[in-house]
Amino acid sequence: MTNTGSRREEASRLDRRHLRRVLSSAAIGQFVEWYDFVIYAYSATVLATLFFPNEDRLASLLATFAVYAVGFVMRPVGAIVFGHLGDRIGRRNVLAAVILLMGAATFGIGILPTYDQIGITAAFLLVLCRLLQGMSAGAETTGANALVAEHSPKQRRGMYVAFTYAFANLPAVFASLLVLSLTSLMGDEIYNDWGWRIPFLLGGVIALVGLYIRRRVSESPEFEAQRKAAPEETKRSIPLFSAIRENFRAVVFAFVLAALSSLGFYTLTGYFTTYLQESVRVDPSVAFLSNAVALLLAFISMPIAGAVSDRIGRKPVLVTGALLSAVIAVPAYMLASNGTAPGAIAGQALLGISLAVFFGPFGVAFIELFPVKNRFSGAGFGYNIAYVLFGGTAPYVSTWLVGATDNLLAPAFYMVVIAGLVGIISFALPKPQVDEEAIPSVPEREHGPATE
Repeated sequence: MTNTGSRREEASRLDRRHLRRVLSSAAIGQFVEWYDFVIYAYSATVLATLFFPNEDRLASLLATFAVYAVGFVMRPVGAIVFGHLGDRIGRRNVLAAVILLMGAATFGIGILPTYDQIGITAAFLLVLCRLLQGMSAGAETTGANALVAEHSPKQRRGMYVAFTYAFANLPAVFASLLVLSLTSLMGDEIYNDWGWRIPFLLGGVIALVGLYIRRRVSESPEFEAQRKAAPEETKRSIPLFSAIRENFRAVVFAFVLAALSSLGFYTLTGYFTTYLQESVRVDPSVAFLSNAVALLLAFISMPIAGAVSDRIGRKPVLVTGALLSAVIAVPAYMLASNGTAPGAIAGQALLGISLAVFFGPFGVAFIELFPVKNRFSGAGFGYNIAYVLFGGTAPYVSTWLVGATDNLLAPAFYMVVIAGLVGIISFALPKPQVDEEAIPSVPEREHGPATE
């Protein structure tokens, strides 16, 4: 009995240790992926000057955000390709390839020649790097969230997934402080000349750290159980086709939930600093620091919302978060657009916290809509179609709305419509699909080299 108890205690210790490694892997993966993405948005004003003819400032800025949006076109492609592989051969190795691809594309932007050096070819190469970034990003959130959810106990899935998913907010904080520090140390002239390359080069280096950690994580126990239970189906099936055929309603709801997630996230991380600088005309330091405060508050709020969803269910928290975001949007923009530092901080903080209430349970909710066998493909497809339509276009549409209406609150009304619709539709959200039999007990889990 003593030996049996010792073995069980050791297995439990290894299990907890490995879960921590899984959480670390997902967290740093989210950080690397979204750092590489948001640094482009934070460099938009510089890239507009260096990679596009600058006779018309608004046209150059819109062209830069159009290239930003182009990266999102590849997100469904990445979701299909990597989702298929993730459901066929496993989550871990696919996620390692994803982070390596993102790092290489970001490093590539850091060494690109400019428009003055090679003309329109510079813009073409920038688009190519963005396409590779988009393909990688199309798999990151779905794969990382699935890996965490499938390693986590059911009663804590919301909190664990929200915790790692919340790390998508920190790259924007880190990037904003990095850009602010570099511009302060170098001065605007040197930074605009070559200093802007440093954050992109750093993204490639950080990706290697993420790759190392991901290679030390073992495969999802739920995926392994699914593969053992139906080996022929796993080998021969096309997961996306089965998801659309058998779980079409889930695909639709993944799209609906991701509509607000993408619009909210990329409004905060991809648009607001540019909005404050270009439209409101505040100092760049105010724009970056106020944005960092809002995203830090979102980072803190998301795990709390995820934990609440473990207690009362995903639907009530999702509905609350969506409707709260709809109510808060206009007052938040009014505060942010008054041209003062306190207003910029308060407006973004209100918007960030209200969106975080939705983001918290969202990270696990759209994953749980699907069974293990087609989770990566089905969830990723619905999620990324929404990110193309609402996330990738968020900075462009918001910039265009302000320019077309000459109204600084125009982007807020856009968010009110989307958040309100998502909140109403979320009342009909299906129950999660959780296969308890696919989760091996602690002593049965295989801990290989990753847990040694």
